[in-house]
Amino acid sequence: MTATPSAGSGLGRLRTKLFLAVAGANAVLAAIAYLVFSASFDRGLADTLGRADQARLDSFAETLAEGYGRNRGWAWLANDRERWLELSREALGLARRPPGGEGPLQPASNPRELPLTVSARLLLFDADRKLLQGPPETVDRAELKPIVRDGAVVGYLGAVPRRERIESLERVIAEQQRWQFAAIALGMLAASLLLGAGLAHWLTRRVRTLARGAGALIAGDYDVRLPAAGGDELAQLARDFNSLAATLAATRRARSQWIADIAHELRTPLAVLRGEIEALEDGVRPLGAAGLGSLAQEVAHLGRLVDDLHTLSLADVGALSYRKAPLDVAELADEAIAAQRRSLDQKGLAVELALERGATVLADETRLAQVLGNLLQNTLRYTDAPGKLAVAVRRDGERVVLDWQDSSPGVPEEDLPRLTDRLFRVDASRSRTGGGSGLGLAIVKAIVEAHGGTLVARASRLGGLALELAFPAARSPQHG
Repeated sequence: MTATPSAGSGLGRLRTKLFLAVAGANAVLAAIAYLVFSASFDRGLADTLGRADQARLDSFAETLAEGYGRNRGWAWLANDRERWLELSREALGLARRPPGGEGPLQPASNPRELPLTVSARLLLFDADRKLLQGPPETVDRAELKPIVRDGAVVGYLGAVPRRERIESLERVIAEQQRWQFAAIALGMLAASLLLGAGLAHWLTRRVRTLARGAGALIAGDYDVRLPAAGGDELAQLARDFNSLAATLAATRRARSQWIADIAHELRTPLAVLRGEIEALEDGVRPLGAAGLGSLAQEVAHLGRLVDDLHTLSLADVGALSYRKAPLDVAELADEAIAAQRRSLDQKGLAVELALERGATVLADETRLAQVLGNLLQNTLRYTDAPGKLAVAVRRDGERVVLDWQDSSPGVPEEDLPRLTDRLFRVDASRSRTGGGSGLGLAIVKAIVEAHGGTLVARASRLGGLALELAFPAARSPQHG
């Protein structure tokens, strides 16, 4: 006997896998976010600082151009070093001297927030690039920005980039940002661990409930039901599980009833046979034609019951053989009724036929003849005399319909859906006194459905039972 892994250990592994999957995915996302944020910050910091300095220089160049226009040249600034320094500090957002040139430096009127990445010592050139203000030793390293007035270049503003300042700022600020990003990544990782643990616990708890239900089904407890609240896939799975359990319970009840019904059906003819044989053995009844006829009748009853059970068992497993060929249903119905015409006359049943010739189906002639034979036996057993049988065959679009109706007694409306159940009989009007096994209509339904058809029972216009058999019509040769 092989050991079966416990559901608990399997669910434990599933919980671990779910936790690792969720936590790992979030950890990877946190690491990617950290790397992306760091890289984008490193790339953008120098550009941001450079754009800020260029904005300062652009604004200063416009101020210088306006001063050039007002004073008609650079003489107002070329010979005034203090004014140049004041204007430079103001433009760069640095501290400036108070009026009079004495006292401590005061903040600029519009200080900038971002630090400078250029030297605070700016340079001024005229239109011929002659140095007017600024340290001469930095001329070779200065980057020049044209000063434009009325569409003409009237001078140049020079600034010396401080690469080491940019690199230093990048290192300091990047280090600060990395710590912040690292803290965010750790927070995301902690949140992912909590989320993974919670999600794994939530999922495995519901899966464990399903596992317990499956274990109960395996043990034969078909009354188990699972809570199915919610609209997600697991809730739908729980509802499907409950439907499966209900189906299995109904199947078990039907099987038990089926076995009990078969035992009952076999017990009755066997009891009669036993009684007849004991009467013959005891000399109570002489051995004659009447006694043998009674025995033969019961043996035939048993034979029919066994044959019907065998047919249904083959139909259940799909083992009934069918050799299908084009078949005219009207001709087959006419032949079946003609073969039983004497029995119908003896029963006192008049026959009304409305058979449309050429209503062809693809069917097994032997099996379809068995269907008609069972219908005739059903009518002969359960229709009161004098009575009537009406049979109609017609083509209805892509279907061929066989309509079978007999006269009273009828079948109660609530019993019509159960007429094709195995061993079912209507208690009052269509009782087993007619000698039927209760399997005839079940066999009819199985054969009809094997041909792709349908069987519908309803009340007859003649006062009895109406059965409508519909088959797919065979394609005519011109339609292939």
